[in-house]
Amino acid sequence: MTTNPNKSNAIVIGGGMAGLMTARVLSDHYEEVLIVEKDDFPSGPDLRPGTPQAFHPHRFTTRGKSITERLFPGYELDLVAQGSPSSLNKAVYFMNQHGCLEMKYDRNDIKFSRAVLEWVIRQRVKAIPNVRFLPRHDVIGLLTTSDRSAVTGVQAKDRDQSKQEKALTADLVIDTSGRSSKLSGWLTDLGYEVPKPDLLKVSLGYSTRRYKVPSHLTHLIDKWDVINLQGQPAGGTYTGVFSFIENQIAEVLLYRPGGNYPPTDAAEFELAVEQLPSPIISEIVRDLEPITSPRGFRVPELYCHRYEQMSRWPAGLLVLGDAYCIYDPIFGQGMTAAAIAADILETCLLEQHGDIRHDWEHGVLRRIKEVIEPAFWLNCTANLRWEGVEYEGSDSRKGNAFSREYMELCLKYATCKPDWQLYGLYWAVNSLSVSPSHIFNSQTAVQVLSASDEGKRLLAGLKAKDGRPVEAVLEDLLPRFSETPFESAR
Repeated sequence: MTTNPNKSNAIVIGGGMAGLMTARVLSDHYEEVLIVEKDDFPSGPDLRPGTPQAFHPHRFTTRGKSITERLFPGYELDLVAQGSPSSLNKAVYFMNQHGCLEMKYDRNDIKFSRAVLEWVIRQRVKAIPNVRFLPRHDVIGLLTTSDRSAVTGVQAKDRDQSKQEKALTADLVIDTSGRSSKLSGWLTDLGYEVPKPDLLKVSLGYSTRRYKVPSHLTHLIDKWDVINLQGQPAGGTYTGVFSFIENQIAEVLLYRPGGNYPPTDAAEFELAVEQLPSPIISEIVRDLEPITSPRGFRVPELYCHRYEQMSRWPAGLLVLGDAYCIYDPIFGQGMTAAAIAADILETCLLEQHGDIRHDWEHGVLRRIKEVIEPAFWLNCTANLRWEGVEYEGSDSRKGNAFSREYMELCLKYATCKPDWQLYGLYWAVNSLSVSPSHIFNSQTAVQVLSASDEGKRLLAGLKAKDGRPVEAVLEDLLPRFSETPFESAR
């Protein structure tokens, strides 16, 4: 069995953002798309039990936004109708261990909570005639052909008192069930050899509290986009982030990897905000009205599955989003990575028309992994600077100490000079908007390393160890990733 876009139906496991974007793509290629979701969908913009991370800040990067706009034209107007503010021409303030940067944000991005974004996108998907939702159902296994070489649907169980089970057949099944995915176990039970995932034992935690902005202080919403006070690994300090969401609500996030979790007690939370390396956030929130207690979320480890390396993969099955790989939330990569994966899926479906190929699904997984690899690597590079964080996996690039030093020097150079172009590139690479090669190339590396005493020492060490030109040594040291997912971005 080979996936054929002309066949009749597809099933998406999971009704979160990854599932909704996937269903939108599939709706152009299948007669019917069914989204199976374990939660009951709220009647308005509200949180679901199955997304405990949804209370905390979410964002699209530039690339994620552009893909979402293409799939759901004008969706930001729907966000505005829900009370979401714009970030255009508002102040952005960054502080790290090397200094401070402040600028006016020059893009008209709309700020939102995860609950409002998911509501807006879900309403768009509900309006697609050939998409159906099946809420309050657990997917408990895969249906396959007798030789288990192809997936033919899923076995689902109703979550009401009846616990009724039902077989749902499909020509394509895509797992977008996120952190709760059971795909690895299902494949193992079917006799497939599943490689161990890469693990970043990060023990990260974050706490978020929301505040109502009083009517006499709404000028703050017109002034600020985001304030980001980055934690310092050497001192073990928290990162603090202040921003706005819809309906005159501000949110403050505290974050740290390495097992020292931010507090969820209200008094302790406010004290931790006061102890951030700058008083700028605490001075603002002391005049705001807390409307929630701080809520925490902990991530023991980040994982990146290696499904694309499997020697056998069942036809009729795909996986994307957090079911494939999860990221450190502080970089805001998760929803963008899911959007890029949906974009790749659409490209692969378009290419499939009239050209039925064996092992099509395996090819899709490999192309999605080309996006996942740099994102997960960047997470490892950033978090391995923190005491208590460990990498466990087969990719030696993840433990590359030189790359960690180099990325830190990039941030230092961009902050201290200041070099807005390099600072923008630093975050564009971290947010998957441009290829990592924009920073990981010998020309940029020599420029950055030559700008500080630490960098000069690194360069001198490279020259001493090897008789080749330093540029050639750097090309061997710096990581390389596929350019394809960035070249093909729409």
